[in-house]
Amino acid sequence: MKQTIKQVFLYFLPLLTVATSCRDDELVVPTEYDIIGDECAQSAVRGFYLVNEGNMGSNKCTLDFYDYMTGLYSRNFYSEKNPNVIKELGDVGNDIGIYGSKLYVVVNCSHKVEILDARTGIRLGQTDIPNCRYVRFYRGKAYVSSYVGPVLIDANAPKGAVYEVDTLDFHITRKVSVGYQPEEMEIVADYMYVANSGGYRAPNYDNTVSVIQMIDFKQVQQIPVGINLHRLKKDRYDKLWITSRGDYQTRPSRLYVMQKKPGFNQMTLTDTIPVACSNMAFHGDSLYYYATEWNNYTASNTISYGIIDIRTKEIISDNFITDGTDKEITIPYGIAVHPETGEIFVTDAKNYVSSGTLYCFTPDGRKKWSVRTGDIPAHITFLYK
Repeated sequence: MKQTIKQVFLYFLPLLTVATSCRDDELVVPTEYDIIGDECAQSAVRGFYLVNEGNMGSNKCTLDFYDYMTGLYSRNFYSEKNPNVIKELGDVGNDIGIYGSKLYVVVNCSHKVEILDARTGIRLGQTDIPNCRYVRFYRGKAYVSSYVGPVLIDANAPKGAVYEVDTLDFHITRKVSVGYQPEEMEIVADYMYVANSGGYRAPNYDNTVSVIQMIDFKQVQQIPVGINLHRLKKDRYDKLWITSRGDYQTRPSRLYVMQKKPGFNQMTLTDTIPVACSNMAFHGDSLYYYATEWNNYTASNTISYGIIDIRTKEIISDNFITDGTDKEITIPYGIAVHPETGEIFVTDAKNYVSSGTLYCFTPDGRKKWSVRTGDIPAHITFLYK
């Protein structure tokens, strides 16, 4: 049974004293712990990090960690690990990833990527990138998509870019312009594919995937796919799965597939899957997805869950949550699948301004446990031993 560990005042008194002296009497909130009791000491996966976005303008991006060695869920541990850092992680945590020994947290509205030691959570430095969105890694470099312009709906918003960052000294080494308001990206066979949204320029959305040749870091093609693109992830066969958010009115969200054809080096659009999709995660030959599809006419969300066979591209389940507990989830906002056990994690943003919830489901879709998170839990990355 899950229970909250009550921190003893005398235990934290020295920490609080140090924290207040480091931040000119600003109190550092101590880490909170929940006992999940779902240990898996023999697994190669040590645990996972979850970044909570925090509502825009609230400066409430936080970091949680679940440890499979101890069964402890640590909530908001960054400030306690880094008491000298002013404003902590910052405003809107938009992505997270581990490369080598380092943990990268993309903080959108603070215009930076925070770099931490992946095992201790101690801050190593930061890279300043305007309106940054997502991070991927390739051959010793980190690649960060960026809207470039200010955080502002603007019909004349500029084209975005992808920045290349050296993972040793955190300096920006190269930059390439892409489409409007780029989102997720993946690298396949020395080409990077970037989903362009054009979200700031609505209703004149972008509809392309930019293709970047990695050798000289130049955009060599823009492939029309669908309007207002967002997620772009590759499966175990190097096919790309791309989501369109639609226009929130008459053009619905859709899921697209790109893959190589014989004799071609680059991807081409091959399939449109007739489902709404907000986010997805792969395990084996299965793609798990959920949709939180907003409609301006009805002023409401349509929520759905499902599984697609990535080999046949057929929908094999219209709900991967099988015990009815999907009704507990208000706003699904993030998804991940444990790489070994196949357990499915879904985050719930609830009302966007208070604590969310992380749910763990068994591979057959039954709720295993849940835990309180920070505000707007969104992105998960697994830490290996």
